[in-house]
Amino acid sequence: MEKKKLVLIDGNSIAYRAFFALPLLNNDKGVHTNAIYGFTMMLMRILEDEKPTHMLVAFDAGKTTFRHKTFSEYKGGRQKTPPELSEQFPFIRELLDAYQIPRYELENYEADDIIGTLSLAAEKEGFEVRVISGDKDLTQLSSDKTTVGITRKGITDIEEYTPGHIKEKYGLEPWQIIDMKGLMGDASDNIPGVPGVGEKTAIKLLKEFETLENLLQSIEKVSGQKLKEKLQEFKDQAIMSKELATITREAPVEVNLGDMSYEGFDYEKLISIFKELGFNSLLDKLGEDAGEDSSEAELGEVDFEIPIEITDGLFGSETAFYVEILEDNYHYADIIGLAAASEKGSFYLPVTTALGSPAFKKWAEDETKKKIVYDAKATEVALRRRGIHLKGVIFDVFIASYIIDASANIDDLSTIEKKYKIRNVQADDVFYGRGAKRKVPDEPELAAHLVRKAISIGELQPLLEKDLRENSQYGLFTELEMPLTLVLADMESTGIKVDLARLKAMGSELHDKLEIIEEKIHEMAGEKFNINSPKQLGIILFEKLGLASGKKTKTGYSTSADVLEKLSGDHEIIRLILDYRQLGKLQSTYIEGLLKVVDPKTDKVHTRFNQALTATGRLSSTDPNLQNIPIRLEEGRKIRQAFIPSEEGWVIFAADYSQIELRVLAHIANDEKLIEAFREDEDIHTKTAMAVFHVEAEEVTSNMRRHAKAVNFGIVYGISDFGLSQSLGITRKEAGQFIERYLESYPGVQDYMEDSVKVAKQNGFVTTLMQRRRYIPEITSRNFNLRSFAERTAMNTPIQGSAADIIKKAMIDMADALKSKGLQSRLLLQVHDELIFETPKEEVAVLEKLVPEIMENALELNVPLKVDYSYGPTWYDAK
Repeated sequence: MEKKKLVLIDGNSIAYRAFFALPLLNNDKGVHTNAIYGFTMMLMRILEDEKPTHMLVAFDAGKTTFRHKTFSEYKGGRQKTPPELSEQFPFIRELLDAYQIPRYELENYEADDIIGTLSLAAEKEGFEVRVISGDKDLTQLSSDKTTVGITRKGITDIEEYTPGHIKEKYGLEPWQIIDMKGLMGDASDNIPGVPGVGEKTAIKLLKEFETLENLLQSIEKVSGQKLKEKLQEFKDQAIMSKELATITREAPVEVNLGDMSYEGFDYEKLISIFKELGFNSLLDKLGEDAGEDSSEAELGEVDFEIPIEITDGLFGSETAFYVEILEDNYHYADIIGLAAASEKGSFYLPVTTALGSPAFKKWAEDETKKKIVYDAKATEVALRRRGIHLKGVIFDVFIASYIIDASANIDDLSTIEKKYKIRNVQADDVFYGRGAKRKVPDEPELAAHLVRKAISIGELQPLLEKDLRENSQYGLFTELEMPLTLVLADMESTGIKVDLARLKAMGSELHDKLEIIEEKIHEMAGEKFNINSPKQLGIILFEKLGLASGKKTKTGYSTSADVLEKLSGDHEIIRLILDYRQLGKLQSTYIEGLLKVVDPKTDKVHTRFNQALTATGRLSSTDPNLQNIPIRLEEGRKIRQAFIPSEEGWVIFAADYSQIELRVLAHIANDEKLIEAFREDEDIHTKTAMAVFHVEAEEVTSNMRRHAKAVNFGIVYGISDFGLSQSLGITRKEAGQFIERYLESYPGVQDYMEDSVKVAKQNGFVTTLMQRRRYIPEITSRNFNLRSFAERTAMNTPIQGSAADIIKKAMIDMADALKSKGLQSRLLLQVHDELIFETPKEEVAVLEKLVPEIMENALELNVPLKVDYSYGPTWYDAK
């Protein structure tokens, strides 16, 4: 006889957990999807792990329940559901229907009561019951037949509450959970309990008296006069709190166990929903969970050869070529296989056969042998570690796909295939597995997988090229992004040297400073406490020191940076705490973090530049992230002292664009006053202050200039009156007036901003000067906040994106110039608007002329680009 298992899911709780656990994702239609995605991941996990015979998802029916008759303020402290979450519930219900999982809600009752009633009924019928929730209240349902799973971090990490686990964790029986709640209350549900009684006290009392009723009948036996008085005073409140916390197991539900039978999901409906929501990474997973053959049968057979040796005749006139490197950090990863496909046929190239072959090296390094690849930069860096310099790459499907739609998340080759309705390869997460399950299959399977990738690259190339040409982006691809892959590969392979002794010394200095600040904070507080504990810090600041606090939440007082910044003038301790946090982050993230990624063979770090990540086209870097070293703090700037030239007698040479975004704005907006200011080399912030405050140049104060600077850059980054008021510490009204006066002074900018929004609404996207696109589907959203954000994005993307394109063009031109002039100088890093080189001292004079000339002429604007440069023995000194 088949064992019957019922899984009951607390729908509202899991949706909330998913919403707050995952970043605010949205699909190409502007619909928020993070809660739906997290909910789906949970369902997939449950179906895979539990294999239920019966299922049901319970939802709350409304805001009021029978408990509100007992206590009108029940759940009264809860904040209104964010609209970004509310809009996802209909999709969650639609998802459940596609999964063919019953869902149920009952007027006047909570999801907990439905689950409590059905779990008891199932126990009586001999079912094994599994409850899934994010709410620990349901642990009271635990029994020898019912296990309650409570989500912890994220959405799929679950803590299993059995009677044994509850005994071990609390020293209580499951039915005593409601007595515990009666005593300690529950802030999340606004259940009052007994003031001053926390979890530890409640558990201690229940271990002695077993039930709340026994305790209240024997208050005279309780040790501690204050506790006795509290229990006596709030006796009725404790009984009411227990009643509120008790899940009813006799709710008038109208579904029976037979209605909850689970037979499997509707495959076609789920595919349709996943496509609509943009859950591309789950589509392959769906096939795996459906029990379908996820390997060759579904994809069809693939014909290929495994050559014993590499010959010239193996490759075609144009060859789709693929190199597999599994680990994310390809600088240190081994190549596990290669494949090629052309009119000559399809070939799997074992690592030893290919990389040990002079014929392969000759073909790879032959500029005239055309190659089509996926991720040219990673391929080049990985091969270069094996002594092979890849040349002749004419097309990169990864970069092409990114240019066509920068908002699309490209997980692997299969992600791009789906868009073009090609089905050659499995997603890597399906083929290799995820996390602990990740492994490389046997060579026959691996060979077929890699050959499929090479074939797919060849098939995708003409489709991607067609879209690039139709979008007027082929020039962006061939003249900017493709040449840049080689420049970045050079920079990554070269790396930048780290002075380990200096870095460790800085770590020691920071440690000593942190200890001194910690002592001062403890002295001001009058006691020792954990400064990194928000709970302890909140008590010190807002209870002991009596500083004005915001609203207290169930986890305590907020001690976030923005809260503390507002209090910085109220007590000297605040500034010390902020400094302590900043220095602590410098030590852990940047000192210790850098030490972990230094190559022990070369004492260099080889950061990876992400060329296909940001929506604006800007580069970012990882392992380590050298673009986010905080330089506002002197200690942060000093970290740059640890970056030094790799050769004796060399220096670090740094050059950065001056106010490039404002210059791009002047060009795009074609505003006469802005253009004139830059052409006359006037101080743009003083000029703006004169216009906004209606004063002459000599009357502009430093504070006026600071305000003008904030408005200038605020316009570039799409700041609102609220954002400007926060950054300047002024009222929202004053900030709005500043922006209004700015736009009156620069009417071309006002026209540009209005036109940008119109273009975005009409086309669904905006473009940079070099035709980079950013799609903005939220521009037509009915959600005001979402639409406002989209409008600001439409205004600032052409500016930021064009600035990003200009510096990329400068990098390519600089690399060409260094090579053509036979210079030893090397381009090492790009950080925002700055390029960092290492150079022999004797070449400094050449760079002083060459670098500004190249960078200032990267793209012709109707205002001049301006470059500042400096050099010194470290990156810090080159400022």
